[in-house]
Amino acid sequence: MTRQLEDTVDPPRLGTGRLPGMERRSAMDAVRMRIGMAISLGLLKPGERLPDQEDVALGLSVSPITARRALASLAEQGVVVRRRGRAGGTFVADSPPTDVLAELAASPAESQAVNRLVDRRLLFECAVTHYAAVNATAEQLDELERLTREMAEATDWSYYHRMDEQFHQLVGTASCLDSAVEVYHETLAELYDYFIPYPIEKLHKSNRDHIALVAALRAGDIQEAVEVSRKHVDILHRTMFMGLAPTTVSHDNAKGNQVASSKEGRNHEGPSDC
Repeated sequence: MTRQLEDTVDPPRLGTGRLPGMERRSAMDAVRMRIGMAISLGLLKPGERLPDQEDVALGLSVSPITARRALASLAEQGVVVRRRGRAGGTFVADSPPTDVLAELAASPAESQAVNRLVDRRLLFECAVTHYAAVNATAEQLDELERLTREMAEATDWSYYHRMDEQFHQLVGTASCLDSAVEVYHETLAELYDYFIPYPIEKLHKSNRDHIALVAALRAGDIQEAVEVSRKHVDILHRTMFMGLAPTTVSHDNAKGNQVASSKEGRNHEGPSDC
């Protein structure tokens, strides 16, 4: 019965009840978009093997049938290729059609909306971190530390993302802010809907923030803990898809003028984990 539910029940459509500017998509189209953008941005390289279908579903928080349909659709369009046999699996095509990848990109309005969502999370993150530094139990701190080790040992973006989500959910729970924690978790989930695959080496670099945060929480150093969390979330403006695009709408420009992103600067940024 559980398996049947996993194969038939999808999360709400991307954009449902969200900030203005966020487009409404089916769960399958959302997966197509997220994988397509990762390929367009060079985060998934030609010939790179994707995790197994089940892991893609877990890493992108969708049902297995949604992941299967999305990958099948991308294969039909030549974005990925499927190979049989012991060395088989799903791989990024050597030359994915540029017109198809262009169709899978998020709109400028959606990029602006996600930037606003990052700001919303930034406010929540600082608040929950402040109170987690005061209220976290020894058991919760031990679990947070265990999760940092799991992320350090992760070999693909799917497993890392699942551990990352558990980590931040636990920081929220440790704050003991009652019903406000639910609102934080909702905001976190909304932002995770826009997570795209990222090279594991980059994600391991981001995990340094998690390690530093646990150290500050253990020391009861509220100021240091909040500053670590602030920087960890604020950088998402530059390391999520809207900041990695060759040309994007500046988050700080209220008039929405187009500004070119610096390729050199992007190469030195941290990863796009949430």
